Amino acid sequence: MLAPVTIREVMNSTVETIPPETPAIEAAALLYTEGIGSLVVVRDGTPVGMVTESDMVRLLAQERDAEEVTAADCMSAPPITIDVDDSIALAVERFRDHTVKKLPVMDGEELVGIVTTTDLSYYLPHLARKATERPTDREGQTGDRHRRTRVDTAYENDDWSFESIGERDDHIDLGDVVKFSKTLSETDVEAFAEASGDTNRLHLDAEYASGTRFEHRIAHGTLVVGTVSAALARLPGLIVYLSQDVSYLGPVDIGDRVTAVCEVVEELGNDRYRLTTTVTREDGTQVIDGEAVVLADDIPDTA
Repeated sequence: MLAPVTIREVMNSTVETIPPETPAIEAAALLYTEGIGSLVVVRDGTPVGMVTESDMVRLLAQERDAEEVTAADCMSAPPITIDVDDSIALAVERFRDHTVKKLPVMDGEELVGIVTTTDLSYYLPHLARKATERPTDREGQTGDRHRRTRVDTAYENDDWSFESIGERDDHIDLGDVVKFSKTLSETDVEAFAEASGDTNRLHLDAEYASGTRFEHRIAHGTLVVGTVSAALARLPGLIVYLSQDVSYLGPVDIGDRVTAVCEVVEELGNDRYRLTTTVTREDGTQVIDGEAVVLADDIPDTA
């Protein structure tokens, strides 16, 4: 599982810069020939603005002379920057709050790189989505929501607990929530290593794990995500996984109790649904975030 990731680990250290007096036509040519989407405008080594493809489009729409206009005339200023040691979560907040897709990266007063929403998507896809999507408006939802119990889910364990909240017992609706909790024990970790073949010493060898960034053994990330699947199994119907988008936000220690929470956020038609999927530790720390798409078939009659 991922430890906190900083901008230093995801940024592109190659960044194209131009001075403010650069003619816009030259800036446009540089964007085209280099196959890039933005240029950082720098004065005396300090970023003072950004020229993007959108700025070039706006320049054309305003019918301004690209040979007479300079980068200073068409740039977006001041630039929204981020520090090289800031977290990628902070970068997402700035992408969202300032409606930009690229951030110059600073190390003190020095420009050292650039980071984009695409760069982040490789590490935390759920945050990249949040950088551009609008909050879902849940107002106007109606219905008498209640806790429901699945009677067909076998093989329960005394350590497990689950909760399912929805309007109906026999159908999935927008806003339905299912939760599943269990302790990830030593036995679970060893059994998962055997079943999956993932014998990474980080999960099995205490002495080896003590020398890693985590300083002790942790549970497999995929084992933690498995609790999401367990929660989804408590939805009405025979649930078939179609896709799962996962971001690992932090480690889970062996012996931690975790809770997976899945909420239906979109009906896709043909008995398919999109859900947000999260997992938290008992202390409330979120360790998994993502989305799933499932198909809800009818439960077969085995009588």
